Amino acid sequence: MELTLLGTGAPAGLPRPDCPCAACASALGGDARAATALLVDGALLLDLTPGAAFAAARAGRSLGNVRQVLLSHPHDGPAVEVPAGVPQPGRVPDGRELALLTGHRVRAVAMDSPGTGYAVTGPDGQRLLYLPPGGAPAGLENGAVGMYDMVVADVVGRPDALAKLRAVGALGPTTDVVAVHLDHDAPPGAELRRRLAAAGARAVPDGTTLVVGAYEDVPDVPRRTLVLGGARSGKSVEAERRLEAFPDVLYVATGGTRGGDTEWAARVAVHRERRPGSWRTAETCDLLPLLSEGGAPLLIDCLSLWLTDAMDSVGAWDDAVWGEGGEKALRERVRELTEAVRATRRTVVAVSNEVGSGIVPATASGRRYRDELGRLNAAFASECEQVVLVVAGQAVVLRG
Repeated sequence: MELTLLGTGAPAGLPRPDCPCAACASALGGDARAATALLVDGALLLDLTPGAAFAAARAGRSLGNVRQVLLSHPHDGPAVEVPAGVPQPGRVPDGRELALLTGHRVRAVAMDSPGTGYAVTGPDGQRLLYLPPGGAPAGLENGAVGMYDMVVADVVGRPDALAKLRAVGALGPTTDVVAVHLDHDAPPGAELRRRLAAAGARAVPDGTTLVVGAYEDVPDVPRRTLVLGGARSGKSVEAERRLEAFPDVLYVATGGTRGGDTEWAARVAVHRERRPGSWRTAETCDLLPLLSEGGAPLLIDCLSLWLTDAMDSVGAWDDAVWGEGGEKALRERVRELTEAVRATRRTVVAVSNEVGSGIVPATASGRRYRDELGRLNAAFASECEQVVLVVAGQAVVLRG
């Protein structure tokens, strides 16, 4: 089954008309995208958009053999002109299946927002799932769907759609995930590619033709990632973004509850509200058992607070205790942690503060903490496939 993406942008296209934002200003050349429309084997058109016939011609395709046109979402604005010879577009009721004379079968998938998803099975048995902008499948049952060879979806706007598909086995490690409906909230260029790769997805230019089931270079999601950054740099948001396309993430909060500290409680509340509802939370600094177990991905936020707890436990703030064995005990704790990270089979994203570039602390204990955190970050990073530094909300890749 062959798929040509006549457009890969949001319904308004990218850049949006008359929008002065930075993303629209930089959406030039291959980063410019028309509204998303898919041409399947030249016979099935999913979403009819303005200029579809010209887009097909630019891609070396024709709409002359299209036998069915299906819409996935309501179209705002003026009516789209139907090219001569192309059937009038329609929509299939949720759960109903349409059989085409060309051998394709199309089943309408219910969504959690206005619109319809389409699961297409080609004559060769390959399976494609196309989701509308801003939508995720609804009412999925574990094992009832089967794995798709390709998923074409709004990865940036609804990464949780991928999490839902992964949770029921509809999306696996060999599924080719293609991001579409890209709007001006998607970062341009290399940053978009990096962000999509973390979700196991990719983007392609308008006019690209893909063979469903033939793509073998599915992005490998890093097993271990360390996200560094200063205060309010956006490091926690970056870490959460890397796992929001995966189900059943275990969020490991190392800071505890700090009863009576209202400012800390407010910070914790903000983090909780930002997390997907399917994530679980564990408030603990005992990371070794979690790393040794199998299971869902871990998001550890953060190593800085883990170190504070570890230094408390070995008496690191007392010079005498530090010199008489506290330092050696802390080194052993860090060694155990990094060895556990090396051996883990879970996907791990850890957050830590980068404090070595600021003002030298005025106290000996402050300098000790700064130095030990630098050593911990370096040791942890050495065991990670990817390390990023977040500055002003922008992720700079240091490794991977």
